[in-house]
Amino acid sequence: MTRLLFRDDAYLQECTATVTALTPEGGIVTDQTVFYATGGGQPGDAGRIAWDGGEIEIATAVKLDTGAIAHVPAEAASLPHVGAGLRLSLDWARRHRHMRIHTALHLLSVVIPLPVTGGAVSAQKGRLDFDMPDAPEDRDALEAQLATLIERDLPVADEWITEAELLAKPELVKTMAVKPPLVSGQVRLVRIGEGAETVDLQPCGGTHVARTGEIGRVVLGKIEKKGRQNRRVNLLLDP
Repeated sequence: MTRLLFRDDAYLQECTATVTALTPEGGIVTDQTVFYATGGGQPGDAGRIAWDGGEIEIATAVKLDTGAIAHVPAEAASLPHVGAGLRLSLDWARRHRHMRIHTALHLLSVVIPLPVTGGAVSAQKGRLDFDMPDAPEDRDALEAQLATLIERDLPVADEWITEAELLAKPELVKTMAVKPPLVSGQVRLVRIGEGAETVDLQPCGGTHVARTGEIGRVVLGKIEKKGRQNRRVNLLLDP
């Protein structure tokens, strides 16, 4: 297993690590990492890995069946040997935009309180697919509600519950097709707001900003029909 340092601190941009394996495809597996691996609709992080005598650009990170994280080089190059010490550095500007978009999508699921059938995050925009037969009638009202939640500068934090506790509270799960990720029998919840001011609480393994005010301005993009019962709502992030 690779220790996921971003779980403890999503703002950590660099770390040291040791190479524990190299995959047949050229992925670099380490004992710990700040790189988020592709999953839950969020892309894997990009960045750079450096070691004594070399460095390499990383295009993405992926999770292996073993639970370890492999850092995938952007192009073929000489790799560090197993046991080598590394310094891992994120493309922080890209990651931070992922964090802003991902948190904004959680808020989108608040202003459109319908089951979610899919979703995706990128550095420029995000989208959620809803079980929604008809398109929303008032886009401006939805955008205004989003802006209000962002401007309230609500705290964003995580907490953990057991799988059994989640089964007892099925209303926490908004996604219809994706099973919440389990870590040693526990599920990570992301809470927006606190106490009576909580506006959202749902399972999520992704990275998020610390407060909604950090999201900045977002605008609704296209609302597309995706099947008889589905509508895809796009959300664009201002620079």
